[in-house]
Amino acid sequence: MAKVSVLGTGMVGASFAYKLLGTGLASDMLLVDVNARRAEGEAMDLQHAMPFDKPCNIRSGGYADLTGSDIVVISAGVAQKPGESRLDLVKRNAAIFRDMIPQVVQAAPEAILVIATNPVDIMTEATIRYSGLQPGRVVGSGTILDTARFRYLLGSYYEVDPRSVHAYIIGEHGDSEVAAFSTATIAGIPLAEISRQQDRPYSQSDMDSLFEQVRQAAYHIIERKGATFYAIASGLVRIVEAILRGQNTVFSLSNRMTGQYGVSDVCLSLPAVLNREGISHFLKLPLNQAEEAGFVKSAGLLKKLAEESL
Repeated sequence: MAKVSVLGTGMVGASFAYKLLGTGLASDMLLVDVNARRAEGEAMDLQHAMPFDKPCNIRSGGYADLTGSDIVVISAGVAQKPGESRLDLVKRNAAIFRDMIPQVVQAAPEAILVIATNPVDIMTEATIRYSGLQPGRVVGSGTILDTARFRYLLGSYYEVDPRSVHAYIIGEHGDSEVAAFSTATIAGIPLAEISRQQDRPYSQSDMDSLFEQVRQAAYHIIERKGATFYAIASGLVRIVEAILRGQNTVFSLSNRMTGQYGVSDVCLSLPAVLNREGISHFLKLPLNQAEEAGFVKSAGLLKKLAEESL
């Protein structure tokens, strides 16, 4: 019997709550928003879906009602505007977190915090600092969405189910992210060998173009519909499932580095093992020299921003 609370009932938070209801993972769901009427309305709408879905005690409330939460998913913050980078958001959302996170921890000191607010790497670092929790109990959604986009596009390119693609985007969830092509496989087979088996040349220019689509995807979606929310909501539900069921699932998540590739004391993404305690440990990919340099550069940019903003 799990209680999952959602802070921020904008499009990401509401989409996550709706998808979570369909899984039956949570017996209790609390919605909290600075706009209390919005949270109340979302809770009512979800309540009315229950006759078609899974039973769940759904309600809206405030920080005090977080008591007993197993997981608190945080999507609260200022939304990204068209033409605005994720890093442009940092100072505004850091101020929100500075006030919010201590109240969350006071009410639900045993909860694992899942961070989806952008820029997610900086917000994950902010949450670790402002909460006083062990870093592993703060789970940044990181590049889970970028990795999903990467796998989808590789699957389309090679005409295979994206669930059969194992490939990761690492580093920042943003413009300095790195595509780990050197470790990407389909059914355990490197991409160059898959190309040979399909009787096509392995084209680095095609791969570079594909990665650019990954990196620009959010901007294109925001330009067209104002925000991205379905895919990240799906990723957040998988994170919650892996925690509640102790699955030891590997996701590309953001958390504080402890010396990986020489990087420490900054949050960004690598493949991480996720279970009932939160992030257990990171897996270190055998990157090539250029990919490792890109990861280190990404870390440097984020570390500088965190030092200036938090």
